[in-house]
Amino acid sequence: MSELGSVTPVFVRGEMVPQRPPPVHTPGVLGLVRQRLLNSPTNILLTIVGLLLLYFTVVPTVKFLLVDAVWSGSNRTDCLADKAGHPVGACWPFVQAKFSQFIYGFYPTPERWRVDLVFALGALLLLPLLIPRAPAKTLNAGLFFIAFPVLAFFLLHGGGVQGFGVTWSADLLSGVADSVGRAGRKLAAGGAIGSVIGQVLLGLGTVLVWLSWPLVTLRDWIQASSQPVWLDLLITAVVVTALVFVLTGVRNGWRALATTVGMFAGIAVMVAALRLDRGGLPVVDTRMWGGLLVTLVVSVTGIVASMPIGIALALGRRSTIPLIRIFSVAFIEFWRGVPLITVMFFATYMLPLFLPGNFTIDNLMRVLIGIALFAGAYNAEVIRGGLNAIPRGQAEAASALGLSYWKITGLIVLPQALRHVIPGLVNSFIALFKDTSLVSIVALFDLLGQLRAAFADPTWSTPTTLFTGFAFTGLIYFVFCFGMSRYSLSVEHRLNAHRRT
Repeated sequence: MSELGSVTPVFVRGEMVPQRPPPVHTPGVLGLVRQRLLNSPTNILLTIVGLLLLYFTVVPTVKFLLVDAVWSGSNRTDCLADKAGHPVGACWPFVQAKFSQFIYGFYPTPERWRVDLVFALGALLLLPLLIPRAPAKTLNAGLFFIAFPVLAFFLLHGGGVQGFGVTWSADLLSGVADSVGRAGRKLAAGGAIGSVIGQVLLGLGTVLVWLSWPLVTLRDWIQASSQPVWLDLLITAVVVTALVFVLTGVRNGWRALATTVGMFAGIAVMVAALRLDRGGLPVVDTRMWGGLLVTLVVSVTGIVASMPIGIALALGRRSTIPLIRIFSVAFIEFWRGVPLITVMFFATYMLPLFLPGNFTIDNLMRVLIGIALFAGAYNAEVIRGGLNAIPRGQAEAASALGLSYWKITGLIVLPQALRHVIPGLVNSFIALFKDTSLVSIVALFDLLGQLRAAFADPTWSTPTTLFTGFAFTGLIYFVFCFGMSRYSLSVEHRLNAHRRT
């Protein structure tokens, strides 16, 4: 017995363990089946159950969609069993007849080239962003996220512009001054406290009127010229370019100056090409949009707009400033606590009540705002999980090197956090893409809405039309969702190369 206590005896084998027989390697399909599917009683049972499930699900589906399907016809009689002479499957002539409605909705036929052009431009700008080794990523991202939405709006909606920076600033200041003045006059007619607040608002409105007077005068002078849009664009370009050059410094401002000049040159080209100074293309109201067009507009806008909202809310929830943290927590919990249908109704019918003056937005824009806020609240929690996974020592080390909070967040913490939460973010994006079908409750006809509208056509009223339409739209949703899923896996695999074993 030692001072450290009793010592447990250790058993040491006196002879070598006998060698096990080497595994039998059978190449080819037979070997794969034997090693993966039939190597144990449990796997044999699971294989039999799986084959039975495939037989009772896949075989009838293929038979309905392909074998017994009707591929040509002009009306419902071509898809009936008594004419086909055999059990009728999918009625694909119905999809062919309604295909344009599924893609464009009620968009005017002579103007559908605008939708095709938007789809083509979006694909051409998105494809280089998805290729890791494609050059000019910054320029391509700027064109896709900034220039393309503006161009797509004027192509899809139509219409022109009345001015640029000068006109917009003058209208905004004068509108705010008018709203403040009207609110002040209403409060001044109330009690003692209301009278004091009203006088303050009246004074503030007077100050805003004096501040907006130079801009209003300049706007009126521009509108009185022969080319008001081009003159306003020229003045806006000169002012913005000078500010960018001064703020970035004389030595380092040449690159920013070239970028600004190029941006305004692109705006000028777009104005001339679409004739925005002369009314632009014919206006197509958003109530006539539908089909896959609405589905892509709502989903892409929601995905792109919800990311910065989610990042801002996630950072705000971790902020040390109580006001910012409380606002972020309240915002996230409110939007996560209500269903998306409620958000749709709120954005459609209550959002106009919060807008100042006579400012109005159409139904589609209201839905886009509601979906962006709703998805942003969910993305905020996903991103916050990634931020919590980053060790505190990295931020502390960067702070010790003298980096500011924004550089630490943007260059060190946030990139690693987003890399950790790629599966969660893509899962939210896929759910958002499928949830766009809920816009039909606020009189917007997306892909599924157009499908249900097509069922009301008595020309194609057959027992199999319903299943054919849902199978077609289901394939479209599956292609988009499966594509996002597989691409996210490749991005995750590429960014997490240091974790591969």
